[in-house]
Amino acid sequence: MDFEKLLSGYKNKTCIISVEKFPNDQYGNIRIVEGNKAHYDDMLNVMHHPFIPDSPYEEYLPQNRNFEDFCYRSAILGQPLHTYVQLPQMGLWLNMFLLPLESDKENTGYCIYSYDVTPHADSEQQASLAADTSSAVLQTCIKLRGSDNTRESLDEVIEDIRKICDSDHCCILLTDDETRTCHTFCEAIKPGCGLLPMDTYLDEGFYGITQTWKGTIGDSTSVIIKDENDMQWLKEINPVWHKSLTEAGGKNIVLLALNYNGRTLGYIWAINFDVESTVKIKETLELTSFFIASEISNYLLLQRLEILSSMDMLTGVKNRNAMNTYVNDIVDGKIQIKYPYAVVFADLNGLKRVNDERGHDEGDHMLKSAAEILNQVFEEALVYRAGGDEFMIIVPETDEAGLEDKIKAINQHAEDVHSIHFAVGTYIVQDGDDIRKAMRKADERMYINKKEYYSAHPERKYR
Repeated sequence: MDFEKLLSGYKNKTCIISVEKFPNDQYGNIRIVEGNKAHYDDMLNVMHHPFIPDSPYEEYLPQNRNFEDFCYRSAILGQPLHTYVQLPQMGLWLNMFLLPLESDKENTGYCIYSYDVTPHADSEQQASLAADTSSAVLQTCIKLRGSDNTRESLDEVIEDIRKICDSDHCCILLTDDETRTCHTFCEAIKPGCGLLPMDTYLDEGFYGITQTWKGTIGDSTSVIIKDENDMQWLKEINPVWHKSLTEAGGKNIVLLALNYNGRTLGYIWAINFDVESTVKIKETLELTSFFIASEISNYLLLQRLEILSSMDMLTGVKNRNAMNTYVNDIVDGKIQIKYPYAVVFADLNGLKRVNDERGHDEGDHMLKSAAEILNQVFEEALVYRAGGDEFMIIVPETDEAGLEDKIKAINQHAEDVHSIHFAVGTYIVQDGDDIRKAMRKADERMYINKKEYYSAHPERKYR
């Protein structure tokens, strides 16, 4: 076959790829047999060495099992294929077409590979996939953008993806490299499939398994394990993940990283999917994950901003803004607390003196220690820094005796920490009481306790 003449009519970067066929649906060498001028120029400019015909493809292109699968499907199975995918390791987008060619060699198939790469995503190309794939992705975008509740909308989306893949289990798992933890963001499990929820496996060591996925995905956007041969490959290169996957009941999997702005937020996968629809599933997940990653990034940012707006950055407890919001929600009936509950005001005695004599760094350390004590004693309660050296705690379902034990515990802990002493005021809120009245009473009692303390220890009074 005159490949050079065949390729002369192509303007885009185009080459002929051969695939060696083995028994049992296995393939051998994949080679770039010939290329047109644009391909030759691209190899020289990008790879910085001339293209030599009939060379193994991995000498010129990143070795990638997904690409190999596409070549096999086109050259051996006779499937015309098109996909538009991101190459995260290279910061590029790849638009590729594969068309099968008749072969005059036994156990060797051929296909035309025409491709183009760009540094930015092309929305027209993203929308040029198969109609059913584009429709599925469009529905995902509508659900994500049409809801004010990201968690609820992604619960629906992950179930839709599970149905598209006809899989037993679909999941979005987020990873946090700072804390070296991971958690299930959402998942969908096929009824009766026997697979367990992801949280079953999230022990302290699972984050380590997720860190092996980056190497397994490599330069691709995904890793696809579709049969026993792929499973054997996975066992060889990533035995830890292979063991985890097979013990959980996984027979096949397609897994993608959720990347946004150069950062991996987590992963999305489908386990025990319909292998006959591998190409469609790959395309759907690759394009859908692009939008899901963007939505999750926005969600995490808003969550972070919400935390920052409600947290006292020095002590790590809730701030006055969060306290006022919570109290207002109680008054408006949005939050119900079982009676009786207690309101506690705790003020640090001597903070001003510490600031004046030992500096504000020591004063800050004193405030942090005070917050730690209150969190330890009132571990089931909400602790707020009401302002300055004053803290407020709302203690659910407690009585006078229980509260008295807590106050004793505060003083005991404070005695163990140098220069810390609390002035404390409390009020037990009964059914029918107004929490704002309880706060005023507790605050008044705290100042009475403070006066009593300085009367007993005038030498420690602030100036």
